[in-house]
Formats: sequence, structure tokens, C-alpha cells
Amino acid sequence: MNIPAHTLVMGNAEPVEHSAAPVLSFDDFRRTVVDSVAEGRRVGALFAAPQGDEQLRLYGVLIDDLAGALHVTSTVLPPASFPSLTQECPQVHLFEREIAEQFGIEPVGHPWLKPVRFHATYTGRPQPWAQADGSAPMIGVTDFFRVEGDEVHEVAVGPVHAGIIEPGHFRFQCHGEDVFHLEISLGYQHRGIERRLSGGPDRRTVHYMETLAGDTTIGHTLAYCQAVEALAGINVPPRALVLRGVALELERLANHVGDLGALAGDVGFLPTASFCGRLRGDYLNMTAAICGNRFGRDLVRPGGLLFDLDPDQVKVLLARLSDAERDTAWAVNLLWSTPSVMARFEDTGRLSRQSAEEIGLVGPAARACGLSRDVRHDVPAGIFQFSQVPVSTWGTGDVFARAYVRWLEVQQSIRFVREHLQALPGGPIIAAPRDLAPGRMVVSLVEGWRGEICHVAITGPDGQFTRYKVVDPSFHNWFGLALALRGQQISDFPLCNKSFSLSYSGHDL
Repeated sequence: MNIPAHTLVMGNAEPVEHSAAPVLSFDDFRRTVVDSVAEGRRVGALFAAPQGDEQLRLYGVLIDDLAGALHVTSTVLPPASFPSLTQECPQVHLFEREIAEQFGIEPVGHPWLKPVRFHATYTGRPQPWAQADGSAPMIGVTDFFRVEGDEVHEVAVGPVHAGIIEPGHFRFQCHGEDVFHLEISLGYQHRGIERRLSGGPDRRTVHYMETLAGDTTIGHTLAYCQAVEALAGINVPPRALVLRGVALELERLANHVGDLGALAGDVGFLPTASFCGRLRGDYLNMTAAICGNRFGRDLVRPGGLLFDLDPDQVKVLLARLSDAERDTAWAVNLLWSTPSVMARFEDTGRLSRQSAEEIGLVGPAARACGLSRDVRHDVPAGIFQFSQVPVSTWGTGDVFARAYVRWLEVQQSIRFVREHLQALPGGPIIAAPRDLAPGRMVVSLVEGWRGEICHVAITGPDGQFTRYKVVDPSFHNWFGLALALRGQQISDFPLCNKSFSLSYSGHDL
């Protein structure tokens, strides 16, 4: 694969001079992004940042999984609008809508331009869909796509749901039970975190990271710490690198096992549902045994960790891991040997490999479509540079595939945790803090349990963040759920939704 011209090549969590990022004409920028994706790279992030008093600079982060490299390029946007890239590169469709919302600059020609989070602009400029007084629209009030025809009807679900679940709105266009189209409208969980990160880091920054998506505390905090450590030139002690990897895989185990139980519950298979509900708690409690918090808060910090394990704690964790492994295998394997479960999982919510590639799907949902795409293997950082986890894939792209990939990853994660606890190196667990270097840029990637987490940090002359961009895997994957519902029965929606298991707050920030 050719290296695209007009890009800055960098590694995961590798700091570079911000001034080294090329600034292209818009036409060259467009061609670089479109051609790179056509050659097999994908868009990890596309975002804008103020430059001076009036200008906006548009950055593109392109990920080359095969070469294990990141490519960064940029352009200065015209004052009021720019030609949309979406029709040539569908992966950027949501990024362009986000830019229009944040900065009031319109991607002309975008096929379905509408709000992402329904918030006011960063700059005070009117948004393309602003109300008459220039303010942002009310959350959920937008122009939904409609299918017209005899016996076609519309079903609205949410934003308030029947269970303990975050708010989100789903609008179905149906003919009888068959779904023609699903549109997903979010924004109810928008907290303005990304905007608050500018000017940091400060005492609150790490706590924002821990609560970007509460079930991904380790993943997002680790991505942030990798970025800060790169910008400050901090070398994390080996023991801390290993324990960070253990915590990340325990987070994956808790969520994957919990999701397998929830999928069993969605088809009324109570043995696995009840066992996995308890087992999820067992894995969460292993994280709590390390730091006192089941979600891993206050564990990962720039430079390393705040908590260590003594030999007795390691022995206890290994024993608990063996017990959980035995019970998890018993509970989960019941799924694959029960015909009534398999009849509901197989061929439900199928998403093709081609569609997954076109929209830039990540994580288990992508690997369930046959895409070998995993940060731990392709562009590793931290402990995964020295101890990679094999990529687990399946090819059918249905609910079964998304469930079975989770099971394969559960087995790999248990093996990783056991091996690294048994060979835990000695030494300190945290390095001394240092100031961030001025005028630098870094892209930090972590394979969270949902998929690729991308953080991009840019520092100004004072060493503080002038822009901090966060891309949660859910931002890539919500549209995948919408595509998976096409041609399905509307009664399959809960099962398909859980098989993707996406985050509302991670998307909304």
C-alpha cells in the first residue's frame, strides 16, 4: 500500500511537532482522504479547531491497520461552508454533521445534514438548522426520514425506555413487522465535556475521562494518559504497563460477559442470563480488588497507577479468575448448544462486510463482519507492544457473530490476565509528573471493549490543550445498528441493539 502524499506519518501515542502537520488546499485534503480510504485506510477522526480569530482548521486522522501507522493531514476551511466529502467517503458523514453543529460551518452537499447532539455552537455562529433566533433546536426535534406508501407506518421508541438505560430516540419506518429504515437520534446525554477539555489538563480533566462512558473508565482514561505521557515525555514503569493491561482486559471481560447474559435474556434463555449477570459482577469485583472501585476509577493516572498489588492479592485474583473462567465457560457454551437460542441469533441483524468497511465500523461489531481490526494488534501501545492479543473474527455479521466474537475475546482476555499476573514485574507503579511540551500533537488509540477509542491532543505555546478530540467507538457504530435493522422484524430490535451494545453518553460526550 502506497504512503499517501501530504500526510504526517506517526505511531500510536507518538508526539510530533504540531507545525509538522501539513496544511493542504481543500481539494488536496479531500483527495488525500478519499483516496486513502479507497486504498484500505479508514478515518479515525475528522475534526475542526479554531485557528486565529476567524479561521477553522480541519484535521483528518487516517489509520492504516496493515502498516500499523497513523496519517495526519489538515486544511483551512472556507469561512461559511465547505464541500462535503460524505458522498465519496461515507465514513465521515457523522463527523461532518458534528463540525457543522460545533462551529456553524456547513458541509454543502451532505446527503442528510442534521444535528448530532442538539447543542449550541462553540463559536456562536448560527448552525445550518438553527431556529429563527439562531439558537440550537430542541433535542430530538428534527426532520426525520419518512417512507410513504400504503400500510407503511412509523414507530417511535424512546427517549425514555422501560429499563435502566440511557436516553435515545429510535424512529422506525415499517411495513407490518418489517423494518424499512431505522433512524437513531441522540444528544440527550450531551454534557459538553470535549469543550471543557480545552485549556487543560487540570484537576478535573482525568475525572472527565473516567466518566466519558462510565462502563469504559479504564479504556478512555488509558487513552488520555497515553496522550499526556507522550506530550510530557514520561516513561511509564513496566509494572504499571502490565497492570494497566490487566485492568483493561478485566473491563472487557466484565462487559462482554454481561452482554452475553443480556443477549440470552433477550431471547428468554434464563440459565445463561442469570449466570452471566452474576459473573459480570465477579469480574467487576476483581477490578475493585485492585483499586476499590468496580469500574476502575482512581486507578489509572498519567505516569502509571495509583494502586498496586501485593503477592497475596495476586494469588487471590488468580484463584477468583479460575473460578470465573470455569463458570463462564459453562454458562456461555449453553448458548451454542441450544437450538432455540441459535435459531434467534443466526441470520438476525446481519451486516455485510462491505457495509462495515464503508461506514468504518470498529470493535467486535467489525470483527463479527470478518474485518481483522484491533488496536492491540495493529497499532499497539503500552503493554500490547510486547504482548499482543490475537484478533478474534467471525464472518457472518449477524447477532450470532457479534455474540461469538465476544466469547472468543473472553477466552483471550482471561489468558492474558492470568499470564501477566503470574509474571508481574517488580518495580514502581508511577513516574514523576512533568509539564506537557508546547506546540505538539499526539494521537492516542486504545482498543476498548466496544472497539477503537481515539483521543487527539494538541498543545499551544503554554503547553495546555488548545484542542482535545475524543472519538468513542459508538460514534462509528451507531449507524451500523441502523443498517443491521433493515429488512428485519421490528421485534428483533432489542436483540440487535444489545448485540451492538453501544454507548449513548460515549457518543454524546
